[in-house]
Amino acid sequence: MNKENRRIHQMLVSVSDKTGVVEFVKPLQVEFNIKVLSTGGTADLLRKGGVVCTDVSDYTGFPEMMNGRVKTLHPKVHGGLLCIRGNENHMAAAMQHDIRMIDMVVVNLYPFEKTIAKPNVTLDEAIENIDIGGPSMLRSAAKNLESVAPVSDPRDYAGILKEMRENDGALSFATRFYLAALAFQKTQSYDAAIALWFAMKRAQYCRDK
Repeated sequence: MNKENRRIHQMLVSVSDKTGVVEFVKPLQVEFNIKVLSTGGTADLLRKGGVVCTDVSDYTGFPEMMNGRVKTLHPKVHGGLLCIRGNENHMAAAMQHDIRMIDMVVVNLYPFEKTIAKPNVTLDEAIENIDIGGPSMLRSAAKNLESVAPVSDPRDYAGILKEMRENDGALSFATRFYLAALAFQKTQSYDAAIALWFAMKRAQYCRDK
């Protein structure tokens, strides 16, 4: 595995917790000319903050659909995250299908635990707050930590920005490894919370079984 510093050329930003995201993304774009892909409300907020971004739906050629359930689950997203940069076959496939490399994802997940903590939360509300695209992108990025940085916690924004300023827009392998480990930890705990909730509600919703 190549453990060199990796410069960030393109990032995908799609967050539920929008704390500090404009303050993180805007200087990265201004200082390092990073291209930004984004979705929905995140894209709207970034544009209001002066960030030039492309909607994921415009990049993939597929609209967001099914009330936002399907927007980032596309080969042009996951191919850009999972492609091994030094693999000739991977790069040839990317070129053939117009898949551009995505070097960073900034993603945090739908607030499932906060939703189920509300009194009288309905089954539909709980289900709609199970994030699918977010964990998928974090896992794809974390698997390809050789080249991609998965950013899953706003508390890491300041440190990442500082390191990139010190390294001409690049992140070290050590930082990418840390971010990958954190991403897997977050997706694990997220899925565990969902599984626990389903186990607790099983009797309520499966009385006829």
